[in-house]
Amino acid sequence: MLIFLIPAVIGLLFLAFPDGAAGSAEKGQAIAEKHCSRCHVVGALNPMGGIGSTASFQMIAKMPDYLERFQTFYARRPHPAFLRVPGVSRWSNLPAYATEFSITLVEVDDIIAFVKTLEKMPIRGKKSRFQNQRR
Repeated sequence: MLIFLIPAVIGLLFLAFPDGAAGSAEKGQAIAEKHCSRCHVVGALNPMGGIGSTASFQMIAKMPDYLERFQTFYARRPHPAFLRVPGVSRWSNLPAYATEFSITLVEVDDIIAFVKTLEKMPIRGKKSRFQNQRR
């Protein structure tokens, strides 16, 4: 039963945050630097950081559904194991395996505003400016 509720909850949350939701890119950058950069590469904030198996913000931002992904990231694995959002119920009572932190839905909008400022990663098959310089 729970497996069917998760997509419904994510869908409702997506409807609550239309594409035009405003946020502060400056605040979003600070949040991403403080919390997200411990696992993700986040633009120029930590180009050599993150966890190797975790997609960078730039990689996610080039996906066709990137806005939905960032609008609902807190409900997507593994985030619910250590991220708390006031007013959003947890779907697991398992203990966190990383330092827990909280974020508000307004701060989600701030992160999205920041993500929109990032340069997108080149798409596979196209040579990047770095590949062209190696010749």
